[in-house]
Amino acid sequence: MDVAGLRNCIASTLTANAEIRQTAEQQLKQAESSPGFIGALLDIVASEQDANVRLSSVVYLKNRVTRAWDSSDDYAGSSHKPIPEGEKPAFRDRLIPLLAQASPQVRQHILTIIGKILNYDFPDAWPNYVEITMNLLTTSDIQSVYAGLQCLSALCRTFRFKTKDAREDFDRVSEVAFPIILQIGTRLLDETSAEAGEMMKLILKCYKHAIFMDLAPHLQAETAIVPWATLFIKVVEKETPQEALGEDIDERAQHPWWKAKKWAYSNLNRLFVRYGNPNTLSKGNGDSYMEFSKSFIINFAPSILTAYLRQIDLWVSKQIWLSKVCLSFIVSYLDECVKPKTTWEHLKPHMNSLVAHVLFPLLCQTPEDLELFEDDPAEYLHRKLKLDFYEDVASPDVAAVNFLNTVAKHRRKQTFTILNFINEVVNRYEAATEAEKNHVEKEGALRMIGTLSSIILAKKSPVADKVEYFFVRHVFPEFRSAHGYLRARACNVLEKFSDLNFEDQNNIIVIYQNILACLEDPALPVRIEAALALQTLIRHDAIRTAMQQNITHIMQQLLKLTNEVELDQLANVMEEFVEVFASELTPFAVELTEQLRDTYLRIIGDIIEKGGNDEDGILTDDKSITALGVLQTIGTLILTLESTPEVLLHLENVLVPVITTTLENRLYDLYNEVFEIIDSCTFSAKSISPTMWAVFELVHRTFKDRAEIYVEDMLPALDNYITYGSEMLRQNQGYFEAIIDIIQTIFTHDKLGAMDRICGCKLAESVLLSVRGGADQYLAGFVEIGMTKLTNDKEPKVRSYQIHLLEMVINCVYYNPLATLHVLEAHNWTNSFFTLWFTNIDHFRRVHDKKLSIVAIVSLLQLGPEQIPASVQPGWHRLLQGVVRLFDTLPVAMKNREEATKDPYGGEEYDDGADSDGWEESADAWDNEAEDVEDDIGNDESAYLEFLSGDGLDDYDDDDDLDEESLIESQLDKIEPYTLFRDTFVMLKASHPQLYENLTNALSRDEQAVLESVVEIASTHDVAAAQLANGS
Repeated sequence: MDVAGLRNCIASTLTANAEIRQTAEQQLKQAESSPGFIGALLDIVASEQDANVRLSSVVYLKNRVTRAWDSSDDYAGSSHKPIPEGEKPAFRDRLIPLLAQASPQVRQHILTIIGKILNYDFPDAWPNYVEITMNLLTTSDIQSVYAGLQCLSALCRTFRFKTKDAREDFDRVSEVAFPIILQIGTRLLDETSAEAGEMMKLILKCYKHAIFMDLAPHLQAETAIVPWATLFIKVVEKETPQEALGEDIDERAQHPWWKAKKWAYSNLNRLFVRYGNPNTLSKGNGDSYMEFSKSFIINFAPSILTAYLRQIDLWVSKQIWLSKVCLSFIVSYLDECVKPKTTWEHLKPHMNSLVAHVLFPLLCQTPEDLELFEDDPAEYLHRKLKLDFYEDVASPDVAAVNFLNTVAKHRRKQTFTILNFINEVVNRYEAATEAEKNHVEKEGALRMIGTLSSIILAKKSPVADKVEYFFVRHVFPEFRSAHGYLRARACNVLEKFSDLNFEDQNNIIVIYQNILACLEDPALPVRIEAALALQTLIRHDAIRTAMQQNITHIMQQLLKLTNEVELDQLANVMEEFVEVFASELTPFAVELTEQLRDTYLRIIGDIIEKGGNDEDGILTDDKSITALGVLQTIGTLILTLESTPEVLLHLENVLVPVITTTLENRLYDLYNEVFEIIDSCTFSAKSISPTMWAVFELVHRTFKDRAEIYVEDMLPALDNYITYGSEMLRQNQGYFEAIIDIIQTIFTHDKLGAMDRICGCKLAESVLLSVRGGADQYLAGFVEIGMTKLTNDKEPKVRSYQIHLLEMVINCVYYNPLATLHVLEAHNWTNSFFTLWFTNIDHFRRVHDKKLSIVAIVSLLQLGPEQIPASVQPGWHRLLQGVVRLFDTLPVAMKNREEATKDPYGGEEYDDGADSDGWEESADAWDNEAEDVEDDIGNDESAYLEFLSGDGLDDYDDDDDLDEESLIESQLDKIEPYTLFRDTFVMLKASHPQLYENLTNALSRDEQAVLESVVEIASTHDVAAAQLANGS
């Protein structure tokens, strides 16, 4: 490989000249499959003086290794030629020496490369990796030790999600390496430099990764846990170097010593939560850690709590600063200490102080919050309403909310302490002069009481009847506050207490009027909180009735808000309002849909312009969640308009840009919602308009353009095109061929599995049932697909898939029994098919399955003796035995379907499980509770963890029969099976008496009795039909 030429090519990719840059990028693409490519890149990284060229080279190298190191990697795909095996050993040998001398920017990319290779090659193909790492760790050169820590960290990271047998090799490594890095960490405690902090951080991250899923036996030993826990606590308590206390708070938290503290807290919390609390051990790991947990909760957990409380005292007295994530870890640990008796007895004496001086300040608005509220309200809302998982971890106010809820739920007497504190704050605010009022404290107190709403309103709560008075006195006045954040909090508290039953109905009217006014508030967060509150308050009849008069204006306000800020919660509000107020919104449906469309297109336009979707069509912009919510609202709106076909026809034209923009730009994350819109339009209209046929052409092109894996999302819409567009399919061969192409592709595409191919079976069934007499040319192909898959041992042995394949062929029998038998005979499949059919007949549990088999058997009974293949004539009598079994079990299936179509909540008010939060039998029983420290309180999550680690899904492949689906519709629904069979049976007796006698003689008395009852039921249906026809 020409290293100099490659270097010049990389340099050319950095030029401002677009033509030169594009040519160079194309040359690089071609060169990457040449022998020696990765070695040449490594030469450039090692020797290049130009920092930009060096960085570009290592990035390109990282991408090449990531995509093509292992040929079996799904990510690699066919477009990336695998790296030759012969080049790998020398490449691996050069990586670690290069890591030791690389600059920090380059080093991070090399570590990514090492991690990728370790994932595939360790230990078999890289057996000397540990030896090299250990040599680096034990040298006297500080840079080599640092490189050794990075290498060990990369190995630990590779194994962090592996458990039990899959980590045996790693456990052997950690048993040797961890005592060494523990010694290094202990020596670093006396250091203050940023470099020492960086090394300490790496040591603590090694431990973090090592214990993430399992705690190895050697780390459970007292000789290991004592020094490691001691190291963590010392890092937590270490006085932070002055250089780590810069003016910029965000930069301060990124200093290596603060990161080291973060991982020290993280490790202590992980040890307690996952391994050190006997009550939280799940079924899967209880045996392995029970002894360890019993020791830990007595000997270590209280000491950790004491250390944390010391840090809190120092923070409260402003003697130290704590980063947000460190505060969050501390409060989260306190939360975990509430339930166990051992830790609660240490925590309980501090509760009053913690509520007043820690939890309450954390729940109050910070100066930064107030600044954001005024200057950047959209960002304020993002932080307050859209916290993602990683933000939650670093948010001490979220941890404080969780802690308060845990205490109030599991140590109920503390609830009175918290409520008394809240009352003190709001009463002090009420009594103060306007100049002396502390508005931030008032807002924090309201947030605190809102946090406890589910506890306060729980069944048998001794304080629930006091809430309405609290609202009138302390919440209602804040709707008129001069401070926007207090108006917003008033709305939020109302949302939290939406389940409160007000005794004075006038208060409900006051609430509605204030919320409506807040929807017009000049402050964006107030308007948002008002909208969210209004959604929950429609449970009150008075509010719901009042909203009927204003719903169009309210929806206009919501659409304006959606255009001001991207929040998925707003879409949820609109979707519910569209459903609840469907009749009131119908006259404005077109206008509302146009506005929703414009909002969606604006959001998507922003996403596309900013490059918010990656090369795989995955949306990476936060706006995508809002766009998804708008699509869901559109889908709900369409379903409410089923009785107005002229409006639906108009909406189809309105929504074409939504569909085309999403599909043409391959916005895969939104495909499900877009296909639901297509489904809703075609299903609600029960016909396919020219507009929707044009959409179908785009759907077919989309399917063929890397979207085959979304066939489950497409299925309902495609089924509608067949069911409601059957006449057009008969007339337009191009549309019909597109449907058949989709079905055939589903069964031949190598990326589609059993669940996807079930969709192919359903589409084939829809064709055979809906286009009867018009699909003759495709019949043989359907039989061949079904039988080829059924007789192929390599096909997935999933029963639901097997049943659908079998029903695909049964549908062919019903469509044209003679032609189907001809195809079966030609391939010598006839006996195999009938054997599979009748041995699996008890697995046809749905009404649809049973009716399909009945009508198919009826079709076969209509054949003359001379048309029955000789190969199955001896067993032909089993047709009657099969139909007897089907009719015998049909009533039960019909009852099951009736149950499935009922309201999922049984017509009763939905029980949200509030009983689990209920109070004791009475407040008196509470007040008389003994002062003794309570026993351990069981962990609610442990049962869930046991379920996850259990064997509940092991039998899936063997026991996944089809159950009734409440919304399934089929052409078979129009067929009355009793009359159909009776008429065929009578005709068989008249036209082929000998065949009739042969079939009936094989029946037992019980089977004959079932047939007699079928005839009787058919007669009953005749009488009923006659009476209906006569109008009686």
